[in-house]
Amino acid sequence: MERKERLIKGGFKKQSKMKTLTLEEDGVKRSWLKTFKQQWPLHAMVIPGIIFVIIFVYIPIYGLVMAFQRFTVMDTFGTARWVGLENFRIILNDPFFWDSVWNTLGISLMKMLFGFVAPIILAVQIHEMKNGPLKKFIQSVSYLPHFLSWVILGGMMITWLSTNGLINQIFQLFGGAQNPENHLLNANAYWLIATLSDVWKNVGWGTILYLAALSNVDPTYYEAAKIDGANRLQMIRHITIPSLRLIISLNFVLTVSGLLGSNLDQTLVLQNPVNQPASEVIGSYVFRMGIVQGDFSYATAVGLGTSIIALILLLTANGVTKKLNDNESIL
Repeated sequence: MERKERLIKGGFKKQSKMKTLTLEEDGVKRSWLKTFKQQWPLHAMVIPGIIFVIIFVYIPIYGLVMAFQRFTVMDTFGTARWVGLENFRIILNDPFFWDSVWNTLGISLMKMLFGFVAPIILAVQIHEMKNGPLKKFIQSVSYLPHFLSWVILGGMMITWLSTNGLINQIFQLFGGAQNPENHLLNANAYWLIATLSDVWKNVGWGTILYLAALSNVDPTYYEAAKIDGANRLQMIRHITIPSLRLIISLNFVLTVSGLLGSNLDQTLVLQNPVNQPASEVIGSYVFRMGIVQGDFSYATAVGLGTSIIALILLLTANGVTKKLNDNESIL
């Protein structure tokens, strides 16, 4: 009898727990529906973006099957001949591809070395300025190149770097460039040209996140440091820079993940037959193989391989920054 009573009580307890869970689930659903009804204008604004991403981002992913086919303009995904990993084998034995990888890594690392640090330095300098009108003027001037396309900036660079261009005139003014040359015809100088022109275009725009973070720093920290006798450099080192830690980590992760990416617009504008050995990057190589020569399968295989490596770099950089930020992930 006692055992029977315990079983009955146990059954009642289980039923009550199930009823409680059901009531909680119903409450969550009702709360979700209530919140959705209250926020339906916001959801309606998001829907077009979701549709855009599905159509232009997720559906085209199916096109990656071309990397495993011998695809031509006369084929469809269903009729193209499957070749397995043959395209990837050709890539590994293609010296021109590895030349583009070398150029991409070299230019990207130089851009990372200069372009990653330059916005931080400029943002700190702007933040430290006390003259309001001058600060706004410098911000506006530094932002301006970002809004100009590489077609415009490339035309300016081609003119400035020509034999009679601005750069050679400046060199001659200081006693150099006795035999002026067109610098874009010098393959050995292309990496530096690509790096400096990219920094010039994007350094001002890159300060926006840093300045936004610095605007949230409590001014009392600087006042307390000043009372303790700290100078401006010490306050920058111990207050300003640490307040940018998370933004710097985020930009570092994104920069590392894009090492195999390249600015195709910049390359197509500044590239010429003479500097092509130094200017051919993965992006322009894929463009030439896929669009110009019509080898869609090969170009797709290259793109798929670089995307996988970029994902690995992203996860690795995120893991490194997570350890440096007390196991606090920024992604």
